Amino acid sequence: MAGHSKWANIKHKKTKEDAKRGQMFTKLARQITIATKEGGPDPDSNFKLRLAIEAARAVNMPNDNIERAIQRGVGGLDGDSYEEVIYEGYGPNGVAIMLAALTDNRNRTAGELRHRFSKFGGNLGESGCVAWMFDRKGLLVLEREGQDEDEVMLQALEAGADDVIVNEDVFEITTDPTAFAQVKQDLESGGMRFLGAEISWIPKSLVPITAEQEASITKLIDALEELDEVQDVYTNYEVEE
Repeated sequence: MAGHSKWANIKHKKTKEDAKRGQMFTKLARQITIATKEGGPDPDSNFKLRLAIEAARAVNMPNDNIERAIQRGVGGLDGDSYEEVIYEGYGPNGVAIMLAALTDNRNRTAGELRHRFSKFGGNLGESGCVAWMFDRKGLLVLEREGQDEDEVMLQALEAGADDVIVNEDVFEITTDPTAFAQVKQDLESGGMRFLGAEISWIPKSLVPITAEQEASITKLIDALEELDEVQDVYTNYEVEE
């Protein structure tokens, strides 16, 4: 479940993140700054920035913080220069792990990640060691309550989505990354309001583990997410019933 559903992971982390709101704001601010540097400060013409701002507002990040992050992106404020880096590795029981990071020092971040992987029964690997196990996809998460399943599927596929995955309380609509912005816009124009929207790494297949084994993997993921540089963690496991 947790490996298959990105939204399940988001819900799993929500309580922790609510308790670490300051750290969450720091991570989101970096995303906004990077998006601004890459595509400019106008969210209407910079889709990546628009997504980052939507994510920030979803957790009640103050507008002043958002504006400062945008200003750093256009060079209006001094700040460190961050770059996006993907790190890959294995957790306990052969679970594949991919991390999206924003860092101003690749070597320092890699060293810290290597230490945490080793401490909790995993190992940081070379580039490409697990990426082949994942597909890069756009992901739109829609609450199931009040929605007609057949209608959601019809609208999503007509808008150009690749698939609609039905989970216990949400629909997960996946798209080709190049079609993500247009599909999102079309579905929102049709009245859909999403709980989450991002370009994600979706596992091609899943490694079944027990609830006991999940506890050790969760400790590793928690330790990785404690780093400000780590933006997202993706895995390929599911817990056996």
